[in-house]
Amino acid sequence: MKESIKVVVASANPVKLEAVRAGFAAMGFSGVEIIGKEVSSGVSAQPLTDAETLEGARNRALLARNAFPEALFWAGIEGGIQPQSGGLEAFAWIVILSAEKWGESRTATFRLPEQVAKLIDEGYELGAANDLVFGGQNTKQKTGAVGLLTKDIVTRSQLYTQAVQLALIPFGNPGLYK
Repeated sequence: MKESIKVVVASANPVKLEAVRAGFAAMGFSGVEIIGKEVSSGVSAQPLTDAETLEGARNRALLARNAFPEALFWAGIEGGIQPQSGGLEAFAWIVILSAEKWGESRTATFRLPEQVAKLIDEGYELGAANDLVFGGQNTKQKTGAVGLLTKDIVTRSQLYTQAVQLALIPFGNPGLYK
């Protein structure tokens, strides 16, 4: 019987779990078992810069590795926002670890509506701000801001999946990455 490849995702959010599953599958990994484990990001609940968001994803991946050292891969995903050109842009960083390698990638970015940005300025997290503006409930565990704004043409899981694939590049090119 073939053993599964255990991948620990530093979250219990179904959107993040699905993105990691889909990303690994698209990159040719078979027999992948996804395990979700809530861990702290070590950064603010709503990261407000690119650097803080990347730090949160790195921290999550490292804490997942500490929680499940027997796994083959650990994934940290952190969504963040950053002021850009007079508005706020949203994105996420994905960090994938193995015992030997490290891969990172950032998602595409998109501009948030002024109503959402105003609520974030008042101290709301992006998910809560979206729920208020769009009248949803717990949208961050569903389609996310990107899905709400694109009417699900691009969902949060889809946005993250491509970045997972890109973070896996070092693992598929062993001679090129240390």
